[in-house]
This record gives sequence, structure tokens and C-alpha cells, in this order.
Amino acid sequence: MNRKLTAALLLAAAVLTNVAFTALGRIFDYPDVLKKPTGEILAAFTAHRTAVVGWFVVLALSAALFAPIAVGVGRLATNRVMRAAVPIGIAAAVVQVVGLSRWAILVPGYAARGDRDAFETAHHVLGTLIGETLGYALTAAWTVLVLAALGRAFAGLWFVVLGAAAAILIATGVVSPLGAPGVDLLNFVGYVLWSVWLVAFGVVLLRRPARAGGGVNVPIATSAAS
Repeated sequence: MNRKLTAALLLAAAVLTNVAFTALGRIFDYPDVLKKPTGEILAAFTAHRTAVVGWFVVLALSAALFAPIAVGVGRLATNRVMRAAVPIGIAAAVVQVVGLSRWAILVPGYAARGDRDAFETAHHVLGTLIGETLGYALTAAWTVLVLAALGRAFAGLWFVVLGAAAAILIATGVVSPLGAPGVDLLNFVGYVLWSVWLVAFGVVLLRRPARAGGGVNVPIATSAAS
């Protein structure tokens, strides 16, 4: 994992996520469709099954990219905070892939059989609890840890503020199952800002000169927290 590959993965993840999310919004009314009765969700899925499954596969792939991204970003600092960030980033990728994959692996069968109970169980456990709630928490935690590990010296205060704002807004999604008003909008804005932050992260890595050994010149102290 060198800096160029890490940067490419950051940019690819941001692009794939937004393209897939936009496509699903147009053909499946995602994520608003999830608030509709189960029968309507399955009917909408069946009407555009191939396209919906395809775009959810793309979305799952974009989530999976965060496992190698976490490893690559982990090479930017050697302090204890960054060492903690790596497994959390990988875990964030895993839970989101698990949650999103149900649309390609399980939902086609549920829709074909009209099995509403199984769909609702999978939606609650794999979607709401694992993919979304854990996904939001772990994604926000990874972002905050990376910012803490790199500090302002990596790209400036704007980078820290943008990432922190995105993480805070994403974390609000944890209480979404409780029906708190405005949370879904805040969470959506958080992911928009996070996408911008990911792109900025990738660009900074591409522009920053390499050091001997293939890493990146990151002017941060690594001994205090080691």
C-alpha cells in the first residue's frame, strides 16, 4: 500500500459511493423507499431488480475499499492512535459490506417468494443494526482517530474541521432508529461532507512529496503517543 494507491482508493471510494447512491435514488427512491411498507419496498425492488442489485453491488464494493484504505492510511503515522484506527476502519468496511450485500444475496429470494417476515428481519438486523448503526459509529470513529493521529500538520486546519464536522454528522445516524427528527438529513449532509473530505484526502496524498521507502512526508511527531 503506497501513497498513490491509497489516494486512488480514496478517490474511487468517494466516486463509486456517490454514483451508486445517486443511481439507487433515481431508480429505487433509495433511501426514502425504506420508510415505506414492506410490500411496497419489495414491489419496487422487483420492478427494477437487475439495476437495483447491480448498484447495491457497486455500493458494497465502495464500502469494501475502506479495508485497504484503512491499511494505507495507517502507514501515514506510527503513533498509538493510528494503530487503533486501522482495525476500526477495517471493521467499518466489514459491517457495511454485510449490510449492503443483503440486497444482492437475500432480498431477491425474499421478493420472489413474497417473504415479508424474512425481509423485515434481515432489514432490521443486517441493515439497521449492523450496516447502518454500527457502520455510522465505526466510520465516524475511524475518521476522528485518523484526524487525531495526523493532526493539523498533515493538510491544515481546514482538513481537520471538514473531517470532524463530517464525522459528527455521520454519528448522528446512530440515533436514527429512535425516530429523532432531522437526524436522517444531518446524516446525509455528513456523508456529503465526508465524500468531499475523502476526495481532499486523496488529492493531498497525491500532491505531497514521497519520502524514502515509498511513504509520505507527514510532518507529525510519532514518539509521544507511540
